[in-house]
Amino acid sequence: MTPNPTVVSVTIAGSEISFETGRMARQAGGSVVVRQGDTMVLATATAGNERDIDFLPLTVEVEERMYSAGKIPGSFFKREGRASEKATLVARMIDRPIRPLFPKNWRRETQLVAITLSIDTDHPYDILAMNGASAALQLSDVPVQEPVGAVRIGKVDGNFVVNPSETQILEESDLDLIVAGTAEAILMVEAGANEVTEAEILDALDIAHDAIKQICAVQLELREKLGKPKVELEAPFVDQPLIDQIAASHGADLNKALETRGKLELQDAIGAVKDAVVVQYAGPADAEDHGAKAAGAKKAFAALEKKVIRERIAVQKQRPDGRNTTEIRPITIEVGVGPRTHGSVLFTRGETQAYSVAALGTLKEEMRIDTLGLQTQKFYWHHYNFPPFSVGEAGRMGGPKRRDIGHGALAERALLAVVPDTETFPYTIRVVSDIFESNGSSSMGSVCASSMALQAAGVPVTAPVAGIAMGLIKEGDDYVVLTDIAGVEDHLGDMDFKVAGTAAGITALQMDIKIKGVTFDILRDALTQANDARNNILGQMKAVIDGPRAELSEHAPRIVSLKIDPDKIGLLIGKGGETIRGLQEEFEAQIDVNDEGNVNIYATRGDLAEALKDRILGFTKEVELGDEFTGKVVKTTTFGAFVELAKGTDGLIHISNVSPGNRVDAVEDVLNKGDEIKVRVAEVDKERGRIGLRLADDPEIVGKTADELRELAAAGSGGGGGRGGDRGGDRGGRGNGGYRGDRPRGGGDRDRGGRGRREGRVDRDPGHDN
Repeated sequence: MTPNPTVVSVTIAGSEISFETGRMARQAGGSVVVRQGDTMVLATATAGNERDIDFLPLTVEVEERMYSAGKIPGSFFKREGRASEKATLVARMIDRPIRPLFPKNWRRETQLVAITLSIDTDHPYDILAMNGASAALQLSDVPVQEPVGAVRIGKVDGNFVVNPSETQILEESDLDLIVAGTAEAILMVEAGANEVTEAEILDALDIAHDAIKQICAVQLELREKLGKPKVELEAPFVDQPLIDQIAASHGADLNKALETRGKLELQDAIGAVKDAVVVQYAGPADAEDHGAKAAGAKKAFAALEKKVIRERIAVQKQRPDGRNTTEIRPITIEVGVGPRTHGSVLFTRGETQAYSVAALGTLKEEMRIDTLGLQTQKFYWHHYNFPPFSVGEAGRMGGPKRRDIGHGALAERALLAVVPDTETFPYTIRVVSDIFESNGSSSMGSVCASSMALQAAGVPVTAPVAGIAMGLIKEGDDYVVLTDIAGVEDHLGDMDFKVAGTAAGITALQMDIKIKGVTFDILRDALTQANDARNNILGQMKAVIDGPRAELSEHAPRIVSLKIDPDKIGLLIGKGGETIRGLQEEFEAQIDVNDEGNVNIYATRGDLAEALKDRILGFTKEVELGDEFTGKVVKTTTFGAFVELAKGTDGLIHISNVSPGNRVDAVEDVLNKGDEIKVRVAEVDKERGRIGLRLADDPEIVGKTADELRELAAAGSGGGGGRGGDRGGDRGGRGNGGYRGDRPRGGGDRDRGGRGRREGRVDRDPGHDN
């Protein structure tokens, strides 16, 4: 039977997004193929069995298929393995706005799956996957009543762009803002920015919400055509009489417990009250209904606890730790904690503590990316680790969890705007944040610590970055925005809004909510308070470390950059890589050179790097009047001595100048082959390819400028470079006095092969292939 698909579409910013159902994955609870351009994503939503649990059993999976971009996986097994970091982040962005819309008592296993079918380079798949997951839910029987729309906003040449291309995002945009929401309100914000102001963010959110309304409308159109009837649920049972009894008998004890300071101490105090409630209301431990009564008492107490804490904050303006709504917890900062690290900082804010370390490496140590996108390598990245001991628990360590990956990516975006490019700072940079304690906002603590760790490592960041997490308690139309939320405020509150940036503007945003949307007034208040808090923290950070260190750590690799004439690359490499390998061994360094003549030197010590730089510059630069060299005598003749200034470049000291003020019968009376002498260039004849030299301490030329040397040569007493013959046949193609500045390509020791793809350089050094 030939499928008869149904297609609806919407045009956003001049580009059509279509939703097709009925052709693929027809046994899923709901399935949609979302397409924009040549990017296609299959999204499905399926509900399984009922679970006897007290949380929403929702899982989201994003499967990147390399075939969708015409690629074969680069792994040993040549098939996709665990989800990439990109896929994990997209799965989180699907989950976060949809989760608050599920009924509170939905307990059936629910799985959302997005699989890439085709990928072009203009339309990123993440936005399509987010919209597709919502559309699939709308078609299924899962009782999520409101569709979610998602859109990306960029800022190119000062103008906002809706759903920019991947090239624009990577190369042109100052903003990468992903917004998800319903037709009524915004549910999720995820952004990286290049110091964008709060006012611009609000304008971008307004533009995004207009597009979201259109996307939600087309999903409802599809649901009206083919959507399954939604499962009907009974209203969740709330034992209000029991809650009232517990409030009367233990409300005072709970309020007293909430005066306790300290996270663990507060947990213990509340736990003691809960235990007393269970003892009183669960009955005898050996009674048949004890278990059910104990569970009911715990559930009622949890509801009372949430109600009391929210009322204390919203009405009485009493936060659990005694702060006012805009107060930041005390901050302490220690720099240089790890003596052998390149840059380390221990940042403590209240009971949240992050230890961030910056490690510098060579450009050969970049992160290679094998994904569906255009980006293939990274020279700066951030990793975040959240061990269970940070919250006083014992648990599995293993690899990074989705939360760890998400928080690491957020901190990476926050700092990306200020990290220098590789031309300015030719290092690979990895930053790791280990969370040692956590009581709210550990991701923003890691941003602060990492910003200072980069400065401590000597990375020339353009500005320090600080982060703060904002919370929300909303009751009806009344609300209060909280600065620097602690763990209990995050757990029982309505919003977690993380804002990071410099004094000039925002560099990263992440907002998650637990209610069905927030208004622009709330967002405006949250951004305003976050700006005040950010500047406060930046001031405290500046008092500890005021800008990047002038010198790198003694344990960091030294990287020196220089540029040479591309025609001199073969001279640097040498025949079969002989020259470059010899330099690397002599100076205990690595050398990397590209086709444009950009040379990077990687050495363990700064003095070796600088000495190697001088050596390379010495034999690759054009010889000019007045230059001084320490060279080796490579041949003596009846008319003078040839001195090697650099590999491939010789000059001649005429016999009349080998002993200033004295006449000698033979050059060998003064100079012999192998002698090292200090000479100065006194004459350059490019047309004849000759360089005339004088001893550097020759009184006739000491202190003379290049113009004076030129006049001296014109008078006939310069360097004698034009008075002699060539060095003879023992040196190969060196004739005419040895000047090699304009020697033809393909000369004796170039061995460079074709310039197109540099095949001739494969023997340069196995450790330095391009």
